[in-house]
Amino acid sequence: MPANGWRPRPHQQSLWNYFNDPVTKKFDGTGKRAIAVMHRRWGKDEIALNLIGKASVTRPATFWHLLPEYAQGRKAIWAAVNPHTGIRRIDEAFPHEWRENTNEQEMFIRFKWGATWQVVGSDNFKALVGTPPAGIVMSEWAKAHPAAWAYLAPILVENKGWALAITTPEGRNHALSMFENWSGNPKYYAERQTIEDSMRLCHAGGFEPTITLDDVEIQRTEYRSMFGEEAGDALIEQEYFCSWSAAILGAFYGKQIDNAERAGRVCGLDIVKGYPINTAWDIGVDDPMAIWVYQVGPGWLHIIDYIEGSNQGFDHYCEWLDERGYRGGVDWVPHDAKQREPGAPGARTRIQSLFALGRNPQLVPDHKVMDRINAGRKLIGIAHFDKERCAHGIEMLRSYKQEWDQKNRVFRKTPKHDFASHGADAWGHLAVAVAFPKPREAGMPELQPGQIRVNDLLKAQKPNRKWA
Repeated sequence: MPANGWRPRPHQQSLWNYFNDPVTKKFDGTGKRAIAVMHRRWGKDEIALNLIGKASVTRPATFWHLLPEYAQGRKAIWAAVNPHTGIRRIDEAFPHEWRENTNEQEMFIRFKWGATWQVVGSDNFKALVGTPPAGIVMSEWAKAHPAAWAYLAPILVENKGWALAITTPEGRNHALSMFENWSGNPKYYAERQTIEDSMRLCHAGGFEPTITLDDVEIQRTEYRSMFGEEAGDALIEQEYFCSWSAAILGAFYGKQIDNAERAGRVCGLDIVKGYPINTAWDIGVDDPMAIWVYQVGPGWLHIIDYIEGSNQGFDHYCEWLDERGYRGGVDWVPHDAKQREPGAPGARTRIQSLFALGRNPQLVPDHKVMDRINAGRKLIGIAHFDKERCAHGIEMLRSYKQEWDQKNRVFRKTPKHDFASHGADAWGHLAVAVAFPKPREAGMPELQPGQIRVNDLLKAQKPNRKWA
């Protein structure tokens, strides 16, 4: 092992040695946590597959290869073909001679020595059943559901298992947080390699790099033709120079969040006494529930907290809000709150359940998706966020992006439904409910508690002689 004479190349050797004893060449099980932030075409999944092959013999157990989405796993791992050999990558790493059986439908392999390996998705990680894993590869980790690690980490601790996160950056999100946290632990492994780093290591080891700067410039030309010069260059910085600060392509709120940070509006906030505390919800049962907590006053809008969870009833979230004293204002909920809550006494509607729990729910005004997104952009431009309590919510806003139409090679106007959707939708509900886009005119409704007109807020923040 590894199969078919595979060996790590010089730029991969450091990661390989973290898990494998460099003298005995065996997978020794001492390496428990590693994150490898590497450029495109570095060979991330290739090294991970061969690593699992060795690990499965040392400890016959369950191993997972986790992709951001289950459907993506079939294309990116299970069916992926090595362009140099024309052979499926899993067949190269796990020869048929090793296998007792292969389940194509479930993307599952059982080896003759009792270990199993399966492709799974972070989009439904809580539904995974069977033997808990002893080793997990988290591929494209920056694109995966960040809550997956919080769910899986205790399982690995109990099993004395290991985890490898492999990724290319996608903004300053949970992958960066993991990289920074694990970099500070001497027992963990955290490495970031740009195209220039891997080329240098290959040359130093007497190998020709598999990809060069000339290849990157060819890719730059293609990206520019698809996305424009500015976005194309940003994508190159992200994918080949591992930039954490490059904007996420197609992000709805990325620029607005960056502006808020530069302006110092992501900071420490205290709750302002004497002003009610309001909330805005995106309601889910199987999907996550997302709640933004905020206060408004003359000339200011403070976003003071964010909570997200799943598979919990309204009582759980209301208890969380009450424990922190988050009450006294309006709880803005979407129109699906009029649906009946499964399992509620007397099949109450969700609004009735919230009333029964002492909340003050109000329906968000009817709107279209793009109206919600545009209102959300405006609101980020004038809001202050608590840096610590809203950190996860800000990450969701930064990651919220348009769907990519692979066939036509354009971004659709519709948002991509992924882990960021719920927090972003709750923010949009807040924006639609809170911010009236125009000064009050005849026939417009009076402001409700927890509402403020955007123009009034801008007027208070940026005095102008015309308004004096």
